[in-house]
Amino acid sequence: MKDEIVVVGAGGHAKVCIEILREMGETVAYCVGDANALDRCVGVPVLRGDENLMSLYAAGYRRVFVAIGSNRLRNSLATSAIDIGYKLTNAIHPKAILSPTVRCGEGVAVMAGAVINAESTIDSLAIINTGATIDHDCDIGRAVHIAPQCVLAGNVKVGAFSFLGIGSKVIPERTIAENINLGAGSVVIDDLLGSGTFVGVPARRLNK
Repeated sequence: MKDEIVVVGAGGHAKVCIEILREMGETVAYCVGDANALDRCVGVPVLRGDENLMSLYAAGYRRVFVAIGSNRLRNSLATSAIDIGYKLTNAIHPKAILSPTVRCGEGVAVMAGAVINAESTIDSLAIINTGATIDHDCDIGRAVHIAPQCVLAGNVKVGAFSFLGIGSKVIPERTIAENINLGAGSVVIDDLLGSGTFVGVPARRLNK
């Protein structure tokens, strides 16, 4: 069996994740991209078409990282890879700071400068982007994306597939439900319940 990693995705997010994996001492063998992908992604050869996951598995590759920005698509592709037999790996930058009591799932990306404090939980396929801060006892759901420079105070819960836009802030003990898009720079002072888009200071539902 081969120890190198296969990265699903070949765009900008994949570039960042590949460089994180390299910082961790890992080797990325191939990217699997779509029909419009370039031949290489930060030096890694790109195979076009998801069917390549099957052939790479047959060739002995077993470790995969799904580097797709879309929460739903990331989850779907990860499920397909797991069904083939792959094991999801994490990409956690050495310059991120994680408490030893943080609990992480599989396929998680944590970018440089992120801080995750005591007894927080990061579920599988979540993205904690550059410089984001997650304080103690937070619960970040499956395939959530916390964008760069977000600040979450203690005891915040973010439901699966939600996206918190760049620079948004959440006061302590708030709940953000599943399937919510929070606009850049928004400030959450109340629970956000029901799927939808919320923006502003304080954050309010944009449209039903």
